[in-house]
Amino acid sequence: MKVIREPLSRRTMLRGAGALMALPFLEAMTPSAKAADLAARPKRLQVFYTPNGMMMDGFRPATQGEGFALPSSLEPLASFRDQISVFSGLGHPQAAAFGDFPAGHGRSCPAFLTGVHVKQTEGTDIRCGISVDQVYANHLGDATQLSSLELGIDQASLLGSCDINYSCAYTNGISWRSATVPLPVASNPGDVFERLFGDGDALDAKSRLAQLRRQSSILDFVADDTQRLSGQLGMEDRRKLDEYLEATRDIEKRIQKAMATGPSAQATDMQRPAGIPDAFDEHVKLMIDLQVLAMQADITRVGSFMIGREICNRTYPEIGVADSHHMLSHHGNNPDKMAKLAKINRYHMEFFAYYLKKMRETKDGEGSLLDRTLVIRGSAFGDPNVHDHMDLPVIVAGGLTKGNRSVAVAKGTTMSNLLLASLNVLGVPDTKFGDSDAPLKELVRA
Repeated sequence: MKVIREPLSRRTMLRGAGALMALPFLEAMTPSAKAADLAARPKRLQVFYTPNGMMMDGFRPATQGEGFALPSSLEPLASFRDQISVFSGLGHPQAAAFGDFPAGHGRSCPAFLTGVHVKQTEGTDIRCGISVDQVYANHLGDATQLSSLELGIDQASLLGSCDINYSCAYTNGISWRSATVPLPVASNPGDVFERLFGDGDALDAKSRLAQLRRQSSILDFVADDTQRLSGQLGMEDRRKLDEYLEATRDIEKRIQKAMATGPSAQATDMQRPAGIPDAFDEHVKLMIDLQVLAMQADITRVGSFMIGREICNRTYPEIGVADSHHMLSHHGNNPDKMAKLAKINRYHMEFFAYYLKKMRETKDGEGSLLDRTLVIRGSAFGDPNVHDHMDLPVIVAGGLTKGNRSVAVAKGTTMSNLLLASLNVLGVPDTKFGDSDAPLKELVRA
């Protein structure tokens, strides 16, 4: 008689000495291997945000439809063109002043994922609206360990205003749990790792994991449980588990290296906490890898990543740009400043390509994470020189919508229509979001 083994619970964890590890999607978690097909896997939402707008000539394709030529800033995405749609013409009417003080960043950044006109204030009485990622997180409920994961590179400014008459809460992040609760962005990879793998049930989990980051590996803590589980898995599942554990250990090593080295004397931000790599590119890739690892283990299905805070003044000497990013964004049509801003735009796009590559290379059932993820990449401005919030540089990527196309909508079409359509693609039946008037019909699967 053939024995039918009960499927492994999707909530199965590896445990040991205050550490806790979720597992990637395994065939053993379904009644049969056939159940692990594309349609059975969860849908995910990710947002990749870049500050200070873009040089639109380097972003906007010259032609519409399929087979368009990639402009200079989009060339790093060449290998993903079948899974990207480039949108132009979308805007946020609610980012207009409407009689408020004319400070664009403080209104445009919070409107990006909410479609809401924020309250002008430098105090604690901030008011915006729920962001699209949190609507989807609420729809998923308690399906995952974390409802969402908000990551970034820059630390938050906690006090005062960051744009004239606008609280720093409006430019620190892009995710809002409610009209009055912005979600903080985590920038320290060590803290994020601890959040993902610390066992909240253990009273001394934090101290144990702090010691772990200094001298041990989380894999050592869960070794016995890993060995026990491995004996229950088939060959393909063991391979997937090994890949996941290898990725986890690689991230640990990079975090430990950053903690041991600390920021160099040349670092411009001497207030950075220990554990943040000195090199910008290492920091960005490490945070992206953590976001992908969290999705791979199904710790969360919703995430956002800010490669810089809005009004970011970072310089990029590694690509030959020693000028402040924000200052360059107000280029005044100076050719030299415009060329430098274009270099920053392309540099950021290379990291977006890395983001997509990591998702495409990470197995999820019979496909990849990218196949079942809707990724929105964008900025709160188009041309930053004039704070243009009515023609935004937006890309939608992943396998849930049609790709290989350039789409120009009527300028000023509210981006809330795209955000509403995104929710519908993800299975949320809402008929209204922000200031939407209808789901954007162009955001459909082939």
